[in-house]
Amino acid sequence: MNKHQGPPPGSSPRRLLDTISSPRELKKLSPDLLAPLAQEVREVIIDTVSRTGGHLAPSLGTVELTIALHYVFDSPRDKIIWDVGHQAYTHKILTGRLDRFHTLRQYGGLSGFPKRSESPHDAFDTGHSSTSISAGLGMATARCLKRENGRVIAVIGDGSMTAGIAFEGLNNAGDLNKNLIVILNDNGMSIAPNVGAMSSFLSRKLTGPTMVFLKKQVEALLRAFPGIGGDLVAWAKRGEESFKAFFTPGMLFEALKFNYLGPVKGHRLDHLIETFNNIKNLQGPILVHVLTTKGKGYEPAETDPTGFHGLGRFDPDTGVAKKSVSEIPSYTEVFGDTMVRLARENEKIVAITAAMPDGTGLVDFRDQFRERFFDVGICEQHAVTFAAGLAVEGLRPVAAIYSTFLQRAYDQVLHDVCLQNLPVVFALDRGGIVGDDGETHQGLFDLSYLRHLPNLVVMAPKDEDELRHMLYTAVNHPGPVAVRYPRGQGVGVDFASTLHKIPIGKAEALTEGEDLLILALGASVQHSLNAARELEQRGFKAAVVNARFIKPLDEQLILTLAAKCGRVLTVEENQAQGGFGGAVLELLSDRGLTGIPVKRLAVPDVFMEHGKPDILRKKYGLDGEGILKGALELLEQPAQQKKVVWGSFK
Repeated sequence: MNKHQGPPPGSSPRRLLDTISSPRELKKLSPDLLAPLAQEVREVIIDTVSRTGGHLAPSLGTVELTIALHYVFDSPRDKIIWDVGHQAYTHKILTGRLDRFHTLRQYGGLSGFPKRSESPHDAFDTGHSSTSISAGLGMATARCLKRENGRVIAVIGDGSMTAGIAFEGLNNAGDLNKNLIVILNDNGMSIAPNVGAMSSFLSRKLTGPTMVFLKKQVEALLRAFPGIGGDLVAWAKRGEESFKAFFTPGMLFEALKFNYLGPVKGHRLDHLIETFNNIKNLQGPILVHVLTTKGKGYEPAETDPTGFHGLGRFDPDTGVAKKSVSEIPSYTEVFGDTMVRLARENEKIVAITAAMPDGTGLVDFRDQFRERFFDVGICEQHAVTFAAGLAVEGLRPVAAIYSTFLQRAYDQVLHDVCLQNLPVVFALDRGGIVGDDGETHQGLFDLSYLRHLPNLVVMAPKDEDELRHMLYTAVNHPGPVAVRYPRGQGVGVDFASTLHKIPIGKAEALTEGEDLLILALGASVQHSLNAARELEQRGFKAAVVNARFIKPLDEQLILTLAAKCGRVLTVEENQAQGGFGGAVLELLSDRGLTGIPVKRLAVPDVFMEHGKPDILRKKYGLDGEGILKGALELLEQPAQQKKVVWGSFK
């Protein structure tokens, strides 16, 4: 029997977890059994993530917090929003998904993030950060309008609290005065230090039922004084707030009209349960500041919470990663190494990341050029406009942001960078199919949301060496540039000793042919070459072009080869709508080559699920086999007979 599945019918349970299929069963446990339960949960999480990969340290840090929330509140009637969702593994286990937890992040299995379509206990899909307070306020307001009962709880990490939208939500929540509970999961001491037992004691006692009743009685008594009752109440409230603020770091949240409680020790189940019982019936916006340890209960993760934030397979006994032996560097590593090289040669180059120095490969840059490295927190909008300000003053900022996260700053890219034609470089890591993190992290929209912006050059390398030259080209270009590259290992090509500029808008013809033109972009180039070799075995000659640029297109090369071959196949890891294939169709239409059959291989109008990239490429026809199939289907159609000589479209 799989160790992550419950016992077969009729057998006695081996552990507490096997008795829990929903929060209802959790509530039946006596408080003294909750600590052993937390240990069992940690064992399941560590064992599962060691085999599937995932976000280990964040979820280990919220085990007790999650147990306490489900022990006190009534999900799914009470809505719990996890922000960011990678801290919700315990939540999944306690809400009926233990028997499927071994499928975490696997194709067809559980998502690594909360997903409304997966469970009624998942109140909101949260793959990106900082959205929980705004969403929770919307839910709380809707419940008020519908006169429905139930609490809304937003669990937000201290990293997520750095984003502007979180404070926009707090500000609006304090103004609307709805029944919203915000749990600030502080595992990095980024808001305030632990000021000791006194503050925790005060927060728990000042919210106890006796104290709440007493405060209401005192307030009623003070209001009874004719003429000055309102002033007396205001004076008393100021006194209480000053008293609490002396011992607690909650002045900011009190100023936003939240009732601040904490800090509360996030691994003390008794403190958490007492606090949650005290607040669950309080009115108005409440913020509970909970101090947790990222990676709690697993020494390697506690020692290196950043390294164990999100990782692949590892040995659970030692914490050592299980990696395939390969000397081929990842695109991220090549980007980081190239940035260090470029920065040595050009002192105007600066690097910006939005809380992802490790994920974007900028750790060495940070260590070698500390004054030229800026981690702005989870604030992509600010990162882009900050880069624009640096560029205005003559610097060459490189903003390294995952493809899926740059879309959060679309207006800033348009208005603050492209409109002013500023030389900002966007290094879009994780462009294309990302894999296990699923819908919220796939980089399948950037070509569509970037290619229509005036002044912006958009390019994608076919391999890791071309990435180096594209970065060199980008930092020497007088306007904005986006360089989009995939997640994972490179192709394994040799590196040129010197870097050179790639002519803007010039594609690269890789093979000659007259039966079919294959226009491929980025990671799709290698798969297209594989398909072309298979086509040759079947008697067809395909011209394969590494497009390199989606904006501007190499119009002369594309038009000439399209007319010569009479059939065009475009291949990209992006949504079909507005992508590279659409740009080629527009070009052919604008130049009058409307009779040429064109087939676009891209992602259809869906949000791509999670799974290994190879599985997803195969499903959506974007691997070598899928490209071959698409090419053969296109070859069944009669080719455009008009033949055009090179240069006719100048």
